[in-house]
Amino acid sequence: MRWKRYDRDCPHSYTIGVFPTLELLTQQSDQVEEVILSSLGQRNQGAYAIDELCRRRGIPCKVDDRMVERLSSAENAYAIGVFRKYATHWDPAAGQVVLVHPSDMGNLGTIIRTMVGLGLPRLAIVRPAADIFHPKVIRASMGALFRLSSRHFDSYADWRETFSGTVYAFLTDGESDLKEVIMQSPHALVFGNEGAGLPVEVSRSAKTVRIATSPAVDSLSLPVAVGIVLYRLMGSGL
Repeated sequence: MRWKRYDRDCPHSYTIGVFPTLELLTQQSDQVEEVILSSLGQRNQGAYAIDELCRRRGIPCKVDDRMVERLSSAENAYAIGVFRKYATHWDPAAGQVVLVHPSDMGNLGTIIRTMVGLGLPRLAIVRPAADIFHPKVIRASMGALFRLSSRHFDSYADWRETFSGTVYAFLTDGESDLKEVIMQSPHALVFGNEGAGLPVEVSRSAKTVRIATSPAVDSLSLPVAVGIVLYRLMGSGL
């Protein structure tokens, strides 16, 4: 099939790179349509592993340099996985991270990788938001997306109706310092847009928390803030 460049409205997406493609084949093999390899990566051990996984699972795999070049703007993209977009299992009562209107694809991918790495792989996203299936998000997550449980909501109010646990909203002027907060489970950790932060309605229905920083900066980047909070939770066993 002649695949086209990624389009948000298409029913499929792509992994670009060896490691994200290996994660796709390992975690979501039932969704894979085809894998395309570059001849430049024939000596790459990861490419060998991809070819072997495709053989064992009956997934079409071919070498097509022109198709790899067409679908990827990255240099040295030795592998591309074509997969169907899919829905994941969602437990509304479980602990989760909530991102309200995340707009940067690189940040979203980095946050997903951090969540999976630090043991809280459940993400609620409030629209409008960056496209979670965009190849740039997948690449930034290094394929961790395929280990994530996620759900989209049209508004913060829609999400709030589904969660009955304790909600912690992270603001630069939050009432409590993160170092002093003892979080109750199940908990939802809510973070705002990279530029606009959180809407007022969020702070009214949550316990607000701040991450203390040096006065030299007014705030931390969104991926760093999420990482700090998740690392503290992991250390406390919550």
